[in-house]
Amino acid sequence: MPGTSSDLTRLRIALTVFFALDGFLFAGWVVRIPAVKEQTGASAGTLGLALLGVSAGAVVTMVLTGGLCRRYGSHQVTVVCAALLSLSVALPPLTHSALALGSVLLLFGAAYGGINVAFNSAAVDLVTALRRPIMPSFHAAFSLGGMVGAGLGGLVAGALSPARHLLGLAVLGLVVTAFAGPTLLRQEPPAPSGPARTGSGAPRRLDPRTRGLVIIFGLIALCTAYGEGAMADWGALHLEQDLDASPGAAALGYSCFALAMTIGRLTGTTLLERLGHGRTVVAGGATAVAGMVLGSLAPSLWAALLGFAVTGLGLANLFPVAVERAGALAGSSGVAIASTLGYGGMLLGPPAIGFMAEWSSLSVALLSVAALAAIATLIGVATRRAAVPPAG
Repeated sequence: MPGTSSDLTRLRIALTVFFALDGFLFAGWVVRIPAVKEQTGASAGTLGLALLGVSAGAVVTMVLTGGLCRRYGSHQVTVVCAALLSLSVALPPLTHSALALGSVLLLFGAAYGGINVAFNSAAVDLVTALRRPIMPSFHAAFSLGGMVGAGLGGLVAGALSPARHLLGLAVLGLVVTAFAGPTLLRQEPPAPSGPARTGSGAPRRLDPRTRGLVIIFGLIALCTAYGEGAMADWGALHLEQDLDASPGAAALGYSCFALAMTIGRLTGTTLLERLGHGRTVVAGGATAVAGMVLGSLAPSLWAALLGFAVTGLGLANLFPVAVERAGALAGSSGVAIASTLGYGGMLLGPPAIGFMAEWSSLSVALLSVAALAAIATLIGVATRRAAVPPAG
């Protein structure tokens, strides 16, 4: 049963906390990668191989977590993965070789992938029970958590060793899990009124059309995450290399993008209520195309920064909408498929941009972000009348 209004409110708060914790812990690890690289003595190449541990662990676990959510419940899986993520974030600075680093990052990536599928599955159930398109608010919490985690990491980098910093994050993560976890464990996921049940119960057998739609929504997630990965890894270099920006000014590029994306997600529920899912995807994709064309080809730093911000606003709600619609169709399995494709896009983006930059230039290579945003827009147009259960 959906539960009382106060139960659903407490559940929403608890899920928001876990989304924010996920972004916070992941960003805390990312900002200490250079220090861990130095500690392990890894070259750039061997570090890259070690970092694949995160990707490999996440992708494999994302594929499996849909079944775990059906068997044990998305709330239980969320809490277990949050505890594992908190514990595993403390392990990288304890390693002293690239091989050992890659091994512990497999565990970290597995926990990261698992919690992403689990809490997105739980969020889809809650969206249905509340009858409001609140999915972007959860992803806004993830973005805010990431911004706080990165900012805190930058502040303490000179004062704390990576081991002490990440151990502190682990303790904080376990404390947050201990406080927020019981709210999830005490409540069953709200039972959706639509055909899919994400949190528990036997999954509905998917017909080919439904499976095809889930994959299509996963492609929207892929196109969005491709842009996020590309902006994170190449945005600052484009500003330095092509527009002669100082390192400090170049760092503003991703900050503008991330802040705009967060603002877009904070206002996403209102946007979805006014425009609906299909038009939100179309409008967001078209906005991202315009923003990335400006960001890639602008002749001045400030015009490029504006383009990056517009791109962030455009991409902000595409991933949440894609995951929600996939989950409404196919439950936790749909969430798993969309999340895996999305994460694959984030992995594909940085190396693809690098190869294209070798063939032409970085500014031209970044236009691929606009191209994939255009594909997401076309998918949005094609699926506007797709039979997806409404959020309620």
